[in-house]
Amino acid sequence: MTHKVKSGESIETIAKKYKVTKSHILELNPDAKNGIKKNTVLIIMKTGGVKPGNSNTKQPTNTTGLNKIEKTQEVKELTGYKKHKVKRKETLYSLSKKYNVTEAEIKKYNTFLYANNLRKGDKLQIPVFKKVIEKEVNSPIVQYTVLPKEGKWRIAYKYGITVPELEALNPNLSEVLQPGQKINVPNLDAANVKQVDEMYSYYTVKAKEGFYRLKINTGLEQSELERLNPGLAESGLKEGMVLKIPYNGATQATQANNNTDVVDNVHQINKLENAILDTETKNIAIMLPFQLNSVNTDSIFDAKQKIKNSRALALTLDFYSGVLMAFDSLKKLGVNLKVDVYDTQNRLSHTTALVRNNDFSNTHAVIGPLFPKNFNAVAAALETRNVPVISPITKSVNLGNNVFQSRPSEDNMEKKIIDYFIADSTAQVIIISDIKHKAKSTMLKSNFTNAKLVSSRLDKKTKKDAHYIIEQDLLNVIKPGKNVVFLETDNPNFVSNVSSMLNALLQDKTEIILTTTNHNKAFEYEEVSNYHLSNLKFTYPSISKIVNEESNLKFIKDYKAKYNTSPNTYAIRGFDLTMDVVLRMVSSQDIYKSVIEAPLTSYIENKFSYKKKLFGGFYNDSVYIVRYNNLQIDEVKQ
Repeated sequence: MTHKVKSGESIETIAKKYKVTKSHILELNPDAKNGIKKNTVLIIMKTGGVKPGNSNTKQPTNTTGLNKIEKTQEVKELTGYKKHKVKRKETLYSLSKKYNVTEAEIKKYNTFLYANNLRKGDKLQIPVFKKVIEKEVNSPIVQYTVLPKEGKWRIAYKYGITVPELEALNPNLSEVLQPGQKINVPNLDAANVKQVDEMYSYYTVKAKEGFYRLKINTGLEQSELERLNPGLAESGLKEGMVLKIPYNGATQATQANNNTDVVDNVHQINKLENAILDTETKNIAIMLPFQLNSVNTDSIFDAKQKIKNSRALALTLDFYSGVLMAFDSLKKLGVNLKVDVYDTQNRLSHTTALVRNNDFSNTHAVIGPLFPKNFNAVAAALETRNVPVISPITKSVNLGNNVFQSRPSEDNMEKKIIDYFIADSTAQVIIISDIKHKAKSTMLKSNFTNAKLVSSRLDKKTKKDAHYIIEQDLLNVIKPGKNVVFLETDNPNFVSNVSSMLNALLQDKTEIILTTTNHNKAFEYEEVSNYHLSNLKFTYPSISKIVNEESNLKFIKDYKAKYNTSPNTYAIRGFDLTMDVVLRMVSSQDIYKSVIEAPLTSYIENKFSYKKKLFGGFYNDSVYIVRYNNLQIDEVKQ
């Protein structure tokens, strides 16, 4: 089963709830060793009365070779604290040796030490631990030897788990399993391991797929599915669950003798794929500045140098790599495309010539060009033919009647973050800005009438902005309770100064959330501490959410396999935007009609909610609110 972590829960309380050991949970959820947070989903295995540590439990017998895993683990259990007043010449190192704890453990229970050095007279609470030996004779998981022609779905079906759960048990598991490969599976009695019946087909449940959609895809009623799959009525449908169905019962079934799983890059995040109505070939044009006119294709060295030195070309290739991944996924979904790719050379004269010399009358959509002048020229030329032109990444373009501005505007992102904090009436608002952003400070003050204002200090000699504040500036405005601090600047030294000082003021009764209306490069400067930003739950508006490159998303795995590197933001945007444009075309009469029929779509990192300008085209109204949390960037649910 799975457990969604609630606020205040710990590994210990969850283990107690399910009557399993802490190490049982950690073994099935390796990432939990670094701590758990609210909404984290944990795998909990309770199989046939098997309890870890019960020496009388029978070990399953299986001729394929299940190997028992025995583990002994020493854990620390907090029993209390010792008080210590720091003396002269004492250090964290000397205290850790004196009390037999680590320096990190001292800091953990004396959080002011994260922002301050240890000083004489500091009063510390030193944690006291009791060492506990946990021994598992029978682990909740065992090792299974992969048989010839076995894919993930077969093994998941055998052991009554979903494909994502099997992948969670086996981090970095390759897409295609090899005979003889050993993988982790639940520790079941042999009698409870299901066998794959060659007379049936098997179907992998997609995300958010209910019995109604299953009936469309398989032709089977809920009662028929429950009869074929004992236990389904009790457990309900889950993403990645493998269901037995009659051999001719589904158009998308995984056949019993197939060695691969159902391949679909987007089923877990996109609902338009189930609404594909039009299978006729769609014509799509891609217009990007490949700059082939300036690349010496006969020299690998020269080509690499060009990519290295040209940010526009590097961005183009990243974006286009995602576009190609999307074409692969769309093909597997049964979408038929004719694609024309044009090199704009990042030159206005060449771009206008491309539109003039090529026939776009049968083109259903154009993605690109990347940059404003070229984009505006193409959109204007194609407006009379009503050809939709989609702007991939540009902040501002002319919003003609045929234009789809896929990137949310700066004004829209600013409004979203302001509205987000206006909704929180319990917080005290502080606005800190430098001289350059004084107008932004004034605007914020008009939205938060009770807000306190703090300005950066001036250099005494030059009277210019010195980009710093002092501790007293903050002590005058930060109060016990919840404080929301807007920081408006593009100066990295000012960001470092303010975030460091705010971090030092964090206390048990004083919560401080740092935010800004414009997340720019200053907040990513190397001198700005990510620890401080994380402690301050730094929150800001973004056009995309951030997906961890270690994520188990199939797109991430496929991209790494194809390009031998992790996809960056531009590659993921190329994938997301292309998927959205094409799926809108094939699920509605045209992309214009899709705005009404598919008001909000979301993909890996990007979402699209187009609104019509009164006299003009369409703009994306969808903005993410994200925040730093435990040194990661999470989406804030709105």
